[in-house]
Amino acid sequence: MKPASISLLSAAVFSIGAGPGVAAPDVVVSIKPIHSLVASIMKGVGEPKLIVDGAASPHTFSLKPSNAAAIEGADVIFWIGPGIEAFLEKPLDALAASATVIELEDAPGLQKLPFRESGAFEAHDDGHEAGEAPEHDDHAKAGDDHADHDDDHHDHGGFDTHLWLDAMNAKAMAAEIEKTLVSADPANAAAYQANGATLMKDIDALDTEIKATVAPVKSKPFIVFHDAYQYFEHRYGVSVAGSITVSPETMPGAERVDQIQKKVKELGATCVFAEPQFEPKLVAVVTEGTPARSGTLDPEAATLKSGSGLYFELMRGLARSMKNCLSQGT
Repeated sequence: MKPASISLLSAAVFSIGAGPGVAAPDVVVSIKPIHSLVASIMKGVGEPKLIVDGAASPHTFSLKPSNAAAIEGADVIFWIGPGIEAFLEKPLDALAASATVIELEDAPGLQKLPFRESGAFEAHDDGHEAGEAPEHDDHAKAGDDHADHDDDHHDHGGFDTHLWLDAMNAKAMAAEIEKTLVSADPANAAAYQANGATLMKDIDALDTEIKATVAPVKSKPFIVFHDAYQYFEHRYGVSVAGSITVSPETMPGAERVDQIQKKVKELGATCVFAEPQFEPKLVAVVTEGTPARSGTLDPEAATLKSGSGLYFELMRGLARSMKNCLSQGT
C-alpha cells in the first residue's frame, strides 16, 4: 500500500455511510483536467474543490493554507500521483488520514508511456508509423513498477504522467472516479452512474472530433515547450519532433537550446509552441533566424476556467492550435 493512500481495492469497499438526505461527500481534486472529470460525474450532486486553480502549474505549485484546510476536511481526494503533483505528497501524508485518497495513475485500463529523456526526439519512436495510434488495449508497462520518488517527477515509475491527453485514458480515470464516488456516496449512486455514462459518450465524440481536426496536419513535425504531449501524439498521430525542455521544473541549458535550434532549422517552416505559464522568450530564442512560426499550447488548462466543460475545451484547444499554426503557408 502506498503512503498517504488507500489502495484502489480498499477504496472500492469504502463507504462514509451516506443515505437519503445525507450530503454528498466532500471531494477535493488536485488539477483542472481531473477536476473537470470529477465535476462532470458529480453534476447535480455536489461541487468538488480544486487545489491548483487559476493559471498555476502543478509543476511549480506551492500549497496555500486554504488548500491544506480543504485536504484536512476532505472525504475523498483525487490526484494523478507524485509524478506530476509532487507538492501534494507530504500534505496528503500529514493531513488526509481520514480521507479516501485515489491516485488515478493506478486506474485500471490506462495506457502509460515511458519518458523520453532527450529534448530533440523523433515522433513515434516506439515503432509506430506517423499517424498510426497504438491500440489502447496494449498497455505500456513502464509505469507498473513504481520507483522511489524524489523531487524530479521523471523518476517516479519511469512514465509520463500527463495521462489525460489521451481521451481513452480520460475514460479510464472517469470510470475509477465514478466507482469511488458510488462507493463513498451510495445514496447518489444512480446520479453518478448516469453522469458517468453521459461523460463516456461525450469523450468518445470528442475523440472522433479531435482526430478529424488534426488529420490535415498530423504529418507536419513541430516543437513543444516541454515534453507533455506524448499521449496526444500517440492517440492522434501528430508529429512532435522535440521539446525545449523535458521538465518545466528545470529550464534548459545552452546545450539543449542549441540542440533544439538545430532541430528547428532542420525542420524549416515548422511551429514552436510555448505554454502560458512558462517563459516565452525561450521560444523566440530557438526560432530566431528561422522561418518557424510560434503558437501556444495549454496542456494543463492554465488559461481555462475550471468546471465540467474544461476537459473538452482543453483537448479541442490543443487540436485547434496545432491545426491553425501548422496549416499556415500551405
